[in-house]
Amino acid sequence: MYAVVKTGGKQLRVEEGAEAVVEKLDADVGDEVSFDVLYFSDGEKRVAEPAALFGATVTAEIVEHFKGEKVVVFKFKRRKGYKRTKGHRQELTRVRVKSIVAPKGALKKAAPKTEKEKEKEPTAKAEKAPEPKRTEKPAKAEKPPRVEKAPESKKAEAAKAEIPAKAEIPAAKAEPARCAAVKADGERCKNKARPESEYCGVHQKKHEG
Repeated sequence: MYAVVKTGGKQLRVEEGAEAVVEKLDADVGDEVSFDVLYFSDGEKRVAEPAALFGATVTAEIVEHFKGEKVVVFKFKRRKGYKRTKGHRQELTRVRVKSIVAPKGALKKAAPKTEKEKEKEPTAKAEKAPEPKRTEKPAKAEKPPRVEKAPESKKAEAAKAEIPAKAEIPAAKAEPARCAAVKADGERCKNKARPESEYCGVHQKKHEG
């Protein structure tokens, strides 16, 4: 049987007859103190709900007050010439657990069943009768007759008949003629002639005035 108690802002597991160290309590050596129970277990049942822990208490006796090991607190600021060293020893209390009282209703055993309740309970579960094994195999269903599909050639011909003929591509327009003028070096002008003349825009004024 053990319990988890709260003291000094910490949780502590305690057992009956064991000693524990907690933060200093405001009581004299030999006095009895009680703690708040947060969890209880007796090995079979476990209780953790606050409502179900009503009546659970842990009583302990104070054995001694003492100080813990020294803790060094050192403060330092760089390039400021600041250094501080302090020591601290936490005041503690050693307690011995005297008793652990279980919450009310946690350890109640179930009442024995009456004869009427025993008669109502089924004595044994009804065993299911084994299903008979099937020896004959079920007859296979006949497959429906196969329908022959039309050959693809006929379908292709019908699809081609439905497709409209492609529009005729218009013939490319004839390119305009080259300029008929001849340069001083004997080479013909490479410019295109105007539609109303046989010369380009450059030689039209020269030859036609």
